[in-house]
Amino acid sequence: MEVNLATVPALVEIPESTSINTLLAERVARTGDNPLLERRETPTAPWVPISARAFDADVVSVARGLLARGIEAGDRIAIMSRTRYEWTLLDYAIWAMGGVPVPVYETSAPDQVEWILSDAEVRLVFVETVAHAGIVDAVRDRLPALEDVAVIDAGVLDALRAEGADIPDQAVAERRDAVVADDLATIIYTSGSTGRPKGAELTHRNFAHVSRNAAEALPEVIDWDGARTLLFLPLAHVFARLIQVAVLSADTVLGHAPDVKNLVADLGSFRPTFLLAVPRVFEKVYNSAEQKASASKLKRQIFYWAVRTAIATSRAQDAGPVPATLRLQHQVADRLVLGKLRDAMGGNVVHAVSGGAPLGERLGHFFRGVGVTVLEGYGLTETTAPAAVNLPRSVAIGTVGPALPGLSIKIDDDGEILLKGASVFRGYHNQPELTAEALQDGWFHTGDLGTLDSEGRLRITGRKKEIIVTAGGKNVAPALLEDRLRSHPLVSQVVVVGDQRPFIGALVTLDAEMLPGWLATHGLPNMPASEARVHADVLAALDRAVTRANEAVSRAESIRKIHVLEQDFTEANGYLTPSLKVKRTLVLKDFAATVDALYEGAPAQG
Repeated sequence: MEVNLATVPALVEIPESTSINTLLAERVARTGDNPLLERRETPTAPWVPISARAFDADVVSVARGLLARGIEAGDRIAIMSRTRYEWTLLDYAIWAMGGVPVPVYETSAPDQVEWILSDAEVRLVFVETVAHAGIVDAVRDRLPALEDVAVIDAGVLDALRAEGADIPDQAVAERRDAVVADDLATIIYTSGSTGRPKGAELTHRNFAHVSRNAAEALPEVIDWDGARTLLFLPLAHVFARLIQVAVLSADTVLGHAPDVKNLVADLGSFRPTFLLAVPRVFEKVYNSAEQKASASKLKRQIFYWAVRTAIATSRAQDAGPVPATLRLQHQVADRLVLGKLRDAMGGNVVHAVSGGAPLGERLGHFFRGVGVTVLEGYGLTETTAPAAVNLPRSVAIGTVGPALPGLSIKIDDDGEILLKGASVFRGYHNQPELTAEALQDGWFHTGDLGTLDSEGRLRITGRKKEIIVTAGGKNVAPALLEDRLRSHPLVSQVVVVGDQRPFIGALVTLDAEMLPGWLATHGLPNMPASEARVHADVLAALDRAVTRANEAVSRAESIRKIHVLEQDFTEANGYLTPSLKVKRTLVLKDFAATVDALYEGAPAQG
């Protein structure tokens, strides 16, 4: 039975005097000499623990340098870098000053950098490399508020520590104590998949509320002695930024992995107990394992048997005790296949939190059968990341779980998800009209579509602006079809089309990373994606993948024709946002002729 309103009471209320600074101070008081972070200087160096007290001292040291440079409370200071220890250090030093960090993706183009730095009126920007400084310099004549560009790799943090040596710690303490819950903590710019990025203003209350309530709601994940996570998502994204605050205010040890090319090795040496990722990461883990198992017919058969066993075990857990025969089969599958997958994630991972897009029930059951429970969640920049998340003790695969404590979810008459609570942002920077449109009577209009079950668990069904209405009047939400088709190892990206058309079609791009392995295991010579896109065997495999994807929808909603594009969608060519979301509007505009051709000539198959 569906309902249209669900409220989960807050487990922790946030006093007016609380800020992100308070959360760190409490961690220092609670676990002062125990590790708070671990860092290493090079990819092969050992992980070196940093205690809560030592990290706090480093924060104060850098904050004194900012004070010496004349940074005032409320000043906006940008950070443009990969995910690394220095980003976390700068965030906390700026917060200690009462400043407002503004994150910038390190992959951003000059025009994107210009927009964010100008709209936020950034006074100082920290960049990771000299190359990043060059990007800022290219637009600096259009940034009148910008006073300086500081390069992390050029030793600016050591310079700040030296410059602030004569500033008393008390000066930093006074700044810290002056920050209160409703002060602005950061301006995070949305990815801009539907237009120019909007700056979401998030307060210290937003971060403190989510952090403390998440620790209470998910103690077995982030708030126990021994919890560890390796952060590899971009810290410019709200999800990673929130986790950075949440784990430092709980009892988790945090590590940073700046280069995803070294991720497997980093996971093996850091050995996290939980991970934070987007569904594409889990798809890659599965597809890579499948590819390795395809070296021989026997290995392939064993792999698929182990996959079926893992999924069956997970599904059986939902029904009650797992039958003894299945338990025995799972033990064998674990020794042969599943344990190796856990080892690839570091060996100690028990939970993973997934957000950003639907994971899919099959992968959810598979990973739980492997021994890694994926807690699928849902949130936006405007809700300080998680608005809903599955709880370890009551996972409902296929949903994104109940509301985070302190939040209400309402399903509007047209199916739109509305949110209200202490995690919801205060508005868009310099955009009063957009703010008034998004926040009505205290409810944030997400633009996403969903349903609530009788237990208050949310299921995402699509995005309001992306609903396709066929010529026959059928409303189709493309997300489900896109996610199912994208799970095939050959597929990188999918854009479902069909608005005011006679049937549903799709534009597909090939995954160049997975293609060589797939070709080899199917007895085909290696070839570039430009050739593979028209190869009969590749097209036949994609047709079978389409058929499987269509099993989740009615015939009127099913994909009848696809076109495999010559190029993939990437951040470099402008078709993906930095958080890897497809810029649907731009794709439909640039590939309008391709979409038209999809509906010309031969009738749709199926």
